[in-house]
Order: sequence, then C-alpha cells, then structure tokens
Amino acid sequence: MNKTFSSLRKSLVLPLHVHIRTLQSFSKYNAQAASALQEERKKPTYQDDNEYADMDWDNLGFGLTPADYMYVMKCSKDGEFTKGELSRFGNIQLSPSAGVLNYGQAIYEGTKVYRKENGKLLLFRPDHNAVRMELGAERMLMPSPSVDQFVDAVKQTAFANKRWVPPSGKGSLYIRPLLMGSGPVLGLAPAPEYTFIVYASPVGNYFKEGTAALNLYVEEEYVRAAPGGAGGVKSITNYAPVLKALSRAKSRGFSDILYLDAVKKKYLEEASSCNVFVVKGRTISTPATNGTILEGITRKSVMEIASDQGYKVVEKAVHVDEVMDADEVFCTGTAVGVAPVGTITYQDKRIRYETGDESVCQKVRSVLVGIQTGTIEDTKGWVTCIN
Repeated sequence: MNKTFSSLRKSLVLPLHVHIRTLQSFSKYNAQAASALQEERKKPTYQDDNEYADMDWDNLGFGLTPADYMYVMKCSKDGEFTKGELSRFGNIQLSPSAGVLNYGQAIYEGTKVYRKENGKLLLFRPDHNAVRMELGAERMLMPSPSVDQFVDAVKQTAFANKRWVPPSGKGSLYIRPLLMGSGPVLGLAPAPEYTFIVYASPVGNYFKEGTAALNLYVEEEYVRAAPGGAGGVKSITNYAPVLKALSRAKSRGFSDILYLDAVKKKYLEEASSCNVFVVKGRTISTPATNGTILEGITRKSVMEIASDQGYKVVEKAVHVDEVMDADEVFCTGTAVGVAPVGTITYQDKRIRYETGDESVCQKVRSVLVGIQTGTIEDTKGWVTCIN
C-alpha cells in the first residue's frame, strides 16, 4: 500500500514550469470570466413591453426621476464621435478643470416620448432637435454628433427606458441630450474632449398650475440675452442668470417671467424657459428669432398648425404695449407644451386674457397633443414610432 501511495505521489509531483503554465491558464480564465461577467452586467436588460415602472402616474410633476439607462458617446481627438453605448444611469467622472465646469462650454436639448393607447411609443421631431444642437455646437465652438447619431442615441435611450414612459394621457418620458466640453483646460479655450450624454425622466406638467392659466410678470431690471450673445441657442449659460429674477417673481405668486429686449426694454423676447405668442383677432404674433430668442421646435410646430387653421401668423418685434392690448397670450416649449396665460403684470398693471376651450391656445394645443400622442393622424411626418 505504501509503495502504491509513493508511486501515486510521484506522478503528482510535476515540474515547476508545468505548475506555472497551469497557474497562468487559471488566472487568464478567471480574468476572462470576470470580464465577461462585468460586460454582462453592463448590458441593458430590457423589461417586458407591458411592464411599467413603479410610479404614481396620476401625480407626475416635472421633477427628476432617473430612468434606468443613459447613452454615452465620446468625441475622439480628430473631432469625430465614436460609437456610443448604453449604460446604467449614474454619475460621471469629470476633471475639476473640465471645460464645462470652468467656462460653461455645453448645450442641451429636450424632447419627449409619448405612449399611444395601443402601447406604441412615439418621438416628436427628434431630427429638428439634432439640427438645433448642430447649430448650437457651432456657436459654442464644439463638435457635434451628426443628425443620424443624435436621433439613434435618442431612440436607443427611449427604447431602453420604455417602462418609464407613462400610460397614455398620464404624461411623457422627457429625453435630455447633453453635449459638453469634458476635457481638462486651464486657459480660456475650447475643451480638448467632448462627451454626449442622453438621459431620461418621466414627467407631467411643467408648471405647478398644471393645465391652469399662468400668471406672468414682465421683468424690467434683468434681461435674458443680448444681441451678439448666445441667447438663440440652448447653451447652459442662458439659464442660471434667470434664476434670481425667476425666484423673485415666484415669491410674489407669479408662474414665470416675460423678458424684454436688452437694448430698449420695450419689445417682448420670451419667458424663462418657453416662447410666447400674442393673439389679437385672427392674427397671432410671436417675437422674431434674431439671435436672442430660442427657435423652439414646439413654437415652429404651433405656427404651422395655427396657419393650417386659418390664422395669420406673424414673426416680428412685438412691443410690450401690444401684449397689454392682446385678446390672448400663450406660451410654448417642449417642457411646457402649449400653456395658456391668464394674466400679465407690467408696471403694476395686471391684464386678464381669454382662456378656455374656445381659445386659440386650446385649439392649437389639441391638435399638437393629438399628433404627439397618436390620437390624430400625423399627416406631416412629425412623429417617429420606435417600437
């Protein structure tokens, strides 16, 4: 028995180089297995079409409720964006000297996904957001994703987060594409690297009033944008400067602010986060986009719908006195939709406006929302089905 055991033991004592190769193979296997496991964890696991996230869909506001996934794409050194990918929503790493943090080199977009009654998901004119981002990136001296790259990223993000799209009539999934200078820079200069991120959040009405009429205040001290600036693009630098005036107005019970031009302070520009329309008889006027006003996609769509309904739509310089003499005023934007204005206060004078089911606002809104949600046939090619 001892002889047999000794023989077996000798057969198990292998040369050192054999043991080393064995350990190397085992380590390589472990590394491959760990890598494969990490990749598997990174891969999005989509939920069933009929499954919804655990949300109170009847009480959605416009707060951040991060959906499951975000899309990330980097710009290479030659100015071209590489293939992006989906990952779990989460924090990103930035150098303290990133261009976006030091010099505000960033722009963003906003679009929405709506769910039809049959469960189909609809995107509203994402190609127009893509073109607007390209124009904004040029103004801010940044490379931009192509229209195809942008639309594909939005579609992927929307589809990966489909369980966060509210039931029909309960709200929408807000999609936020963000382009920023993520590379480190010390002196004032364009960033050496750029990151494109798309994330999403389910939302309801933008204003706390819901669909009720808004109360606006005409701001005379602060201006939103000046000629030659970047007011006409969705630069992140446009928004922090309005916070002080907006906070002051809200503390006085107003919904939002109407800004005047920076030169004469007599001509209407836009609100803090939306465009404005003024109705007098059968004429609808809106401030012309001249570099200080954002050319809204909802704005453009409403202008076309109103023209189809027989209204005369005019883009021009709108004097504040015209606003105070108008029959009706309403605001438009991706976040706000089409929102009626009940009152405007200017120099301590408050004017009330027509609202209700027979208003121009409601007529154009019903068509726009019908197209966006698929309850009205889209004869204009504005919506894209993504599932």
